[in-house]
Formats: sequence, C-alpha cells, structure tokens
Amino acid sequence: MKTARRLIADYLYILAGSAIVAIAFNLFLLPNQIAPGGVSGISTIVFNLTGIEPAYIQWAFNIPLFVAGLLLLGGLSYGTKTLVGTLFLPFVVFLTRDWDVGFTDPLLGALFGGIGIGAGLGLAFRARASTGGTDLAAQILQKYTGLTSGLSVALIDGLVVISSAIVFGLELALYALISLFVTGKTIDLVQMGFGYAKIAYIISKDEENVRQHILRDIDRGVTKLSGYGGYTNEERPVLMCVVNQNEVTKLKEVVRLADPNAFVIVSNATEVLGEGFKNQQ
Repeated sequence: MKTARRLIADYLYILAGSAIVAIAFNLFLLPNQIAPGGVSGISTIVFNLTGIEPAYIQWAFNIPLFVAGLLLLGGLSYGTKTLVGTLFLPFVVFLTRDWDVGFTDPLLGALFGGIGIGAGLGLAFRARASTGGTDLAAQILQKYTGLTSGLSVALIDGLVVISSAIVFGLELALYALISLFVTGKTIDLVQMGFGYAKIAYIISKDEENVRQHILRDIDRGVTKLSGYGGYTNEERPVLMCVVNQNEVTKLKEVVRLADPNAFVIVSNATEVLGEGFKNQQ
C-alpha cells in the first residue's frame, strides 16, 4: 500500500513539475527570447528562426533522445516516469502557447523563468525522474567520451547558450546564464527545503560532562567520534551534534557552561533526515 502511494505521488510530482516547467517557459522565457540550455532553449531558437511551434520541436528532440537513451545506455533508471515527463511537458507547452503575462522584460523573464524551471525540475527530481531532453544527451556523451556528468551537461547547455548569442545577441545570452544560475539554486531549494539545520563538532577535555548537558538541556542526540590531536597525538574524542537553527545559541551556552575551554565548530547541514528532523521520503 505504501509503495502504491509512493508511486502515485511520484507521477503527480512528474506531471506537476512538467506543467510548471512548460508554463514558465511560455510565460517568461519564450517571449523574452531567453534560451538557457536544454531542449527548451533549442526550441526557442528554432521557433524564432522558423516559426515552428516550440512544442513540436521539443517532441521532435525528446522522443528520439529517449529512444537513443534506451538503445545506447542499456535502459534508463528513470524508465516510464521519464517517458511521461518527456511527452507531457511539450503537451502543456502546446496547451499554454497563447498564455501571456503582458510584459517583456529580459531580466524578469530570466529570474522568474529560472525559478519556474527550477521548481518544476526539482519536483521531477524528487520523483527520481526527469523531463528528458538534453539530460539524456549528456548521459550518452558521458558514456562514450568519459567526461563527467557535470561537464557533459555544461557542454551541451553551453552550445545552446552560444547559439542563442549568435541568434539573439550577447545581451540575451547573458540573461540566459542568469536564468541557468537561478534554475540551479531553485532546484536545490526544492530538493532540500527552506530549513537549514546546523551541525556542531565539539572538542573538549571534559567531553562526558558536555555530552550529558546536551542530552539533558537540549534533548538532542550526540555522536562520539574518535579523534587525535595533530600536535600532541593524544586521543581527543569529538562530539557531533545536529540542531535546528533556533537551537544553536542554546547549544553554545550549554557547551560553554559545561566546559568554557571547549573548541566548537558550527557549520550548515543543508538537509537532515531522521528522528527529530524530516522523515525520509
């Protein structure tokens, strides 16, 4: 039953994500001639050169790329979910082709287009799928050239952006780069959420007293790690504790009271799953 609910949720994520990407494309990117990589960027360039509907161009690229992925990659881990995204996204692009927000500002188009694309892709990635397109081309390039995944994606998107600079001019290509950056940040936000926990490493000669204070006063778990002083080569246990942002000040006060000479390192933990934090999905 739980597996069925999860599968339904995955397909809802894919459909919603694909729809958001398509709407952001039609409202913000296409009218402003912003082509931030991917098949959507290619369709923007081809549409302005030939007048062919972007949805047709996206289907024309996505379907062969999906088939090529099946043949050359030996099957896709995303399977049918990626096929759904591959077909549904251009369909929504076609349905919303006449939608208009009533303004043409490249900067706003780049920002809000990037947010929309990132939000939609983030939802698809949460379903362990994608919307197809140049993601598959990058996987093929990676397999047959030995390049890293990141570099393969950057090369393909870079070619699209360079093409947009030739067709639309350098200024709009630079807006496309802004959109790419915003897309990446939005994907991270959707994947990891708004909340940032903190992870603290505490080195103390009285680590047992510190540990007891944290367990009693903050009610957070503590993990003891083995460590050795680099100068003295003496064993020096390290306490690791993860807390919410609003608990950081209290943690530092508790440690200071338990051992004023304790060495404390606090850094960001962008996502924490488990008891006391987010449930695993």
